Amino acid sequence: MLTRFVLFFTLLWSTSAIAQDHPAFTSMDVFELEWVTSPQISPDGEWVVYERRGMDIMKDRRTSRLWLIKADGSEHQKLSSNDVNESRPTWSPDGSRIAFVSSTDQGSELFVYWIATAKIARLSQLENSPGNLAWSPDGKHIAFTKFVNGSELSLVKAPRKPKGAEWADPPRVTTRFKHERDGSGKMKPGFTHIFVIPSEGGTARKVTKGDFNHGAPKWTNDGQHLLFSSNIKEDWEYDFRNSEIYKVSLSGGKVSPITDRNGPDYSLAIAPNGKRMAYVGFDDKVQTYQLTNLYVSDLEGRNNKKIDLKLDRSVSNPVWDSASRGIYFQYDDKGNTKIGYFGADGKVRKVADDLGGVGIGRPYGGGSFSVSNNGTIVYTHTTPEHPSELAIVRNGKTTLLTNLNEDLLGQRTLGQVEEIWYKSTVDGRDIQGWIVKPPFFDNTKKYPMLVENHGGPISNYGDRFSPEIQLYASAGYVVFYPNPRGSTSYGEEFGNLLYHNYPGEDYNDVMDGVDAVLKQGYTSEDSLYVTGGSAGGIMTAWMIGKNNRFRSAAVIKPVMNWISKTLTADNYYGYANSRYPGQPWENYEDYWKFSPISLVGNIQTPTLVMVGLSDLRTPLSEAKQLYHALKIRKIDTALVEIPGASHFIANRPSQLITKIEHILAWFERSR
Repeated sequence: MLTRFVLFFTLLWSTSAIAQDHPAFTSMDVFELEWVTSPQISPDGEWVVYERRGMDIMKDRRTSRLWLIKADGSEHQKLSSNDVNESRPTWSPDGSRIAFVSSTDQGSELFVYWIATAKIARLSQLENSPGNLAWSPDGKHIAFTKFVNGSELSLVKAPRKPKGAEWADPPRVTTRFKHERDGSGKMKPGFTHIFVIPSEGGTARKVTKGDFNHGAPKWTNDGQHLLFSSNIKEDWEYDFRNSEIYKVSLSGGKVSPITDRNGPDYSLAIAPNGKRMAYVGFDDKVQTYQLTNLYVSDLEGRNNKKIDLKLDRSVSNPVWDSASRGIYFQYDDKGNTKIGYFGADGKVRKVADDLGGVGIGRPYGGGSFSVSNNGTIVYTHTTPEHPSELAIVRNGKTTLLTNLNEDLLGQRTLGQVEEIWYKSTVDGRDIQGWIVKPPFFDNTKKYPMLVENHGGPISNYGDRFSPEIQLYASAGYVVFYPNPRGSTSYGEEFGNLLYHNYPGEDYNDVMDGVDAVLKQGYTSEDSLYVTGGSAGGIMTAWMIGKNNRFRSAAVIKPVMNWISKTLTADNYYGYANSRYPGQPWENYEDYWKFSPISLVGNIQTPTLVMVGLSDLRTPLSEAKQLYHALKIRKIDTALVEIPGASHFIANRPSQLITKIEHILAWFERSR
């Protein structure tokens, strides 16, 4: 008995000592992270191909390479010997080949890999990159989407300049409703069309036509038609929330609508027996948040039925089982992404938890799964301790097939993540959040609290790995990140509480969470800090306009003025009525009332303002309004502009690092 007692405490001491020897997560560790995306299991359930993502420290870019692994975890190997970006792996129906996209000196092209021989062949020579690959049922063709270049209106024929003259660039002219996109800038004129190419190489044939954008193709079992989601109605640009499912004949190119309603229909899956299809969508009620539902119909659109899953959660990525009787899908529930299954008995059962971890930054949802003919499932699995790894579900048991980050995170001490629930003082609702304690946490000490507000606001944070949150914790902060009202994964009514009322009582939910964390006893009222990006930047600016409790704030890529934002952002057309009643010129009172700039006269908090110079979603002018107003008022402030950064301000590894380090440096000035 004594021997066992001594052994127990010897092991306990040894484990503690080893943990203390492991340093906290650091900013340069970001370059060492790896994560799994787009896992695809072979039809027989024997092999899995996936995208292995990482960071290139020399090129400061995210990378993607395809890897193969057997379903038992053996024979883990790189798909090709090429050290280039590879993506979109798709199995042939018989499991003998994998189609994928790979970068070349001329651009991205379509390739095929043969399992038996490990040979690779390039199939295409395309003007633009292929996407949404789909094998024909007989394996003889591959359908895909590709952007087809168009032309823009030309008002003036430029005069002929002398040879060798250096003239200014010509003006840019557009007449398009949507003409720019955050992350890529000015959109090239043209449309996305569906093509078909022989799977042994040859000429790609365009099968759709018209000035419309066409979605991912799905083959009918006879191989004579493709189904896809699009909006090919005359007023499609202005009817931007709407889409239908269409069928195109490969022999004559005739396009026929299958669905017809006011709302989006997309994410199409055809049952293996070829008789029915599943898809997701909703009847558009024009509100801030609407549940995405699951629908089933035959391939002609008859017998259309909305499936009552009794979940009160949005669903995505429907996948039929091999018997064409049940449907797998994914959904977010209280900050955790899950895989569900709707069976022939009309019941829903949960298949797996913890799907996600593909968004390397903050703890948002995401991720994907794949199902084999024998019902084996692979998916991207995450916890607060690691980004997405490859997980497999067989006979109800979940097993991790990869451990890509053990060499890094196994040698680091991370901040411990804890769930917290508390009551809203507004209406008594239960509100969920998470607390992240600093590494080597000592409950006898007092720590500063850092509040991190999520973006969206129609989105959610959860119990997912986040290098940004871990870097805050490593700097000695107790980090609190909540899901206030308006967040998804709590039902439609909860998410739609911001309808015509944003920002609203979500502010109270966040502040109630601050008070709940203070009651834990290891943070103090005089050491509060707050930050957040996009909608989180809006909330941060709103909070410091409503109270002076925070020692310092960092407002990242905010909307400060809904009037100016709505008419200058790349998605300028999408706010009226769903966010506030009417257009800005019709209802400027509400647009102004909910603009954080209306509270700027109250702000006393030292405030860092940060934005990407190429941000088209919350343009630079929004951040400048806050910075300039604070400078006029002589409030301690600084403006940080990130060159080359879009709204996804931390897309490049160095940008993620500089974002966090600037925020922490600003906060340190007042600690």
